[in-house]
Amino acid sequence: MTYNQKRLIKIIIGSIFFGIALIWRPSDIRIYLGLFLVGYFVVGGEVLLRAFKNILKGQVFDEHFLMCIATVGAFIIGEYPEGLAVMLFYQIGELFQSHAVSKSRKSISTLMDIRPDYANVETMGSYKTVDPEDVSIGDIIMIKPGEKVPLDAVVIEGHSSLDTSALTGESIPREVSEGVVLLSGCININGMIKARVLKEFGESTASKILDLVENASSKKSKSEKFITKFAKYYTPSVVIIAAVIAFIPPVILNNQSLSEWVSRALVFLVVSCPCALVISVPLSFFGGIGAASRMGILVKGSNYLEALARVEMVVFDKTGTLTKGVFKVQEIKPKAIDKHELLKVTAYAEGFSDHPISKSIKKAYGKEIDTSKIRDVKEYRGYGVNATIEGRNVLVGNKKLMDKMNVKNLDIENRIGTIVHIAIEGTYVGHILIADELKDDAKQAIVDLKNIDIKQTTMLTGDTKHIGEMVANNLKIDKVYTELLPGDKVDKFEEILKNKKGKETIAFVGDGINDAPVLARADVGIAMGGLGSDAAIEAADIVIMTDEPSRIPIAVKISKKTIRIVKQNIVFALGVKALVLVLGALGIASMWSAVFADVGVSVIAILNAIRVLNVKEHINKNLEVIAN
Repeated sequence: MTYNQKRLIKIIIGSIFFGIALIWRPSDIRIYLGLFLVGYFVVGGEVLLRAFKNILKGQVFDEHFLMCIATVGAFIIGEYPEGLAVMLFYQIGELFQSHAVSKSRKSISTLMDIRPDYANVETMGSYKTVDPEDVSIGDIIMIKPGEKVPLDAVVIEGHSSLDTSALTGESIPREVSEGVVLLSGCININGMIKARVLKEFGESTASKILDLVENASSKKSKSEKFITKFAKYYTPSVVIIAAVIAFIPPVILNNQSLSEWVSRALVFLVVSCPCALVISVPLSFFGGIGAASRMGILVKGSNYLEALARVEMVVFDKTGTLTKGVFKVQEIKPKAIDKHELLKVTAYAEGFSDHPISKSIKKAYGKEIDTSKIRDVKEYRGYGVNATIEGRNVLVGNKKLMDKMNVKNLDIENRIGTIVHIAIEGTYVGHILIADELKDDAKQAIVDLKNIDIKQTTMLTGDTKHIGEMVANNLKIDKVYTELLPGDKVDKFEEILKNKKGKETIAFVGDGINDAPVLARADVGIAMGGLGSDAAIEAADIVIMTDEPSRIPIAVKISKKTIRIVKQNIVFALGVKALVLVLGALGIASMWSAVFADVGVSVIAILNAIRVLNVKEHINKNLEVIAN
């Protein structure tokens, strides 16, 4: 039987005694009092015990202490029904709180299930089941259908579909085959996969995600810190005020009943309990973090969720953040030569190079290169390469190299990407366009950010001015700074921070090692976590596990909704309590009013807090989030 089930049974038993006493109303006061006392100790015995233990620890002024004083005082002045009713409703409120916390915990429970229990490691031709922590980098592991990927690894044999929903929130399975990197915590759906381990367990994706989630609650927002400090000073203050209300008026005023003023003081105490704030504010943030995690967005603490709600400018890295970070041949334009022949001579000329552009050309060629056909390779750093291919002189490079070698009649293309020009025996024979593709949802992400009142979007990139400005124009980004080295990127971001106005908050989105210093410096650092570098993920405050820029406006919407709910709860709780406190002190409000102002307000605030979990995702052509 769970703790909540036991609490519910106690509430039911207490309610039965409460009902019997009210309906029967025995003439013997001892039986009448006894019925209420039995119900009271069944329902409130735990609260009394906890208050006593806290007093022994020096923690006197908390909600348990307030409940004990108010209810015991009610019994002393003969208000037996009110004494038991207050404790009953308090426990009902606690039950609601526990249920709400349980509901919000379920939203991230799938993350806690991503921890793998074992790994099948190849040893001497067979497989042995071991703890993932005992597996080393380079070990070969077998992942069977239905098993979790135990560590980050690269597929060396096999083909399968992976369920990545626990990491990314994406329900569509991901196809994997030889050469694809597997992230730990995903579930293998159908095929047998053999993979080589890339990271130890402590550095794997699953381990890092669990660490982020488990430590998120330790980083409190300003609102939570305010409530903690508020309760620390507020509770003893109201106890002192209640004592003054109970004993000073009967002494200094004529014909005043002590029991009347004690009753007013008890009402004052019941109303003053800060449960609604102490419970609902942290619960709202916890719910916001849970809602974000369901969408593949990991928030490292409620303070970052609060800061994200105030963001007015978003600064993006380009490569790997707004683009896929993979160079690919987009177009082959021959001139007086066969298209296949143009690609072949270019691939051969780049045969010994490991540059990303060279790799993309060789990948597009797709055949094995016979290095015996390559002679006299000369590299012009930053320009291109000159080589003899099957007895012909081949020049491959940018426009500067062609101008340097006096090659004429070049194609001039105003396109996003890198143009590789080719000349054979000094005659221009065409060009190949290579580009880093934009992510499918990059344009929609910028549109969505502007729709939620982000005032400015900016891009920082090391690319040329031409490519950077074309990408920015295509995505409708407001400002772009190009040709930045890693150090320049930090300096430029520092300049942006210096020019920000007032309490304006700036977020930076990146994925690479070179982005880590800027992520750490930003008011809110957001990293692409699927394929992003460990340094970037470590430095960031928020991690997008799907690598989709469109998740950023979703995260902002969730943060804004969370803060809106927190403010609603604070205003509502303090407003109702202030009103009933004044009415209680004047003798207008009854104990039943006090019960509503305490337990009723708490329940309403808790129900309002869990609304943050009602975030629905609709994926059609674009991603839309209903977060209102």
